[in-house]
Amino acid sequence: MDRITLGNTVFEGQNNAYLFDDEETVLVDTGVAVPEAREQLEAGLANHGVGFADVDAIVLTHYHADHAGLAGEIQAAGDATVYVHEADAALVADREGAWEDVEATHRRLFEAWGMPDEDREGLLDYLDHGTRLQGPSPTVETVVDGDRLRFGDVEFEVLHTPGHTAGHVCLVCGEELLSGDALLPVYTPNVGGADVRVDRPLERYVETLETITDRGFDRAWPGHRDPIDDPAGRARDILEHHEERAYRVLSALDEGGAADAWTVSAQLFGDLEGIHVLHGPGEAYAHLGALERTGDIERTGGEYRLADGTAGRLAERRDGRWPL
Repeated sequence: MDRITLGNTVFEGQNNAYLFDDEETVLVDTGVAVPEAREQLEAGLANHGVGFADVDAIVLTHYHADHAGLAGEIQAAGDATVYVHEADAALVADREGAWEDVEATHRRLFEAWGMPDEDREGLLDYLDHGTRLQGPSPTVETVVDGDRLRFGDVEFEVLHTPGHTAGHVCLVCGEELLSGDALLPVYTPNVGGADVRVDRPLERYVETLETITDRGFDRAWPGHRDPIDDPAGRARDILEHHEERAYRVLSALDEGGAADAWTVSAQLFGDLEGIHVLHGPGEAYAHLGALERTGDIERTGGEYRLADGTAGRLAERRDGRWPL
């Protein structure tokens, strides 16, 4: 396996594409469909004597443009088979109505979150621009959890790891994991805003972290930045981060009283720009929803407040964390 590092000035952090070139030539993720990323991917492949037309298969960890954007162009060059989880397939393939459904969900949730009109329309324009970074749409083959994809001597076990997106997958290769955006070495993957289609996004992502921890992989190769030498330890760190965030959400409601997701996001993250205008309140909303479902907070309309007894239990916490 060879890691090809791609610059990413559109979204946050460098991207990785992974090349397996033995009996068959396989690419895991492709980078975003902008000229700089395309040139870097072409150069990285050329270093191994490979061009777009030589790629036999592309396996996508999820639908986001910085991972799937060039899949259609590569497929057009050499008829590569593109694999993606069934829950993300409609967006990658740009099936009729798929993106329109996402926009409708965005509009509904932006109102529910309490996002001001000006921010709402600016964000929708930004997201519309982002969909154009997908590049030409490929024809796709769908996979589900537990599927095994074999390419010569290379075999991947498909591990469905939702949270960041509904159809996010990691790929198990021996004792190692290609983790996409489920496990990152620097940032904590966004939940709630990164894919508004995900039901109970925080709970689903916690389950993903527990799955990665339980499997005990030797190393993870993430969708951004450098390899992770202790995947289980990193998964535990991210879970602890979300417990700290849950504590901060409850503290914000304790100190400021009833609030909507937009207000809680501002207390957590301050002023936001670009894609973070979506990610901030989305993550606040994911936490608020999870805490509502456990009975720790209550919601009236779009506003959340602490449930009876939560303030007392919060005051008893000494570690700055709220168990999830």
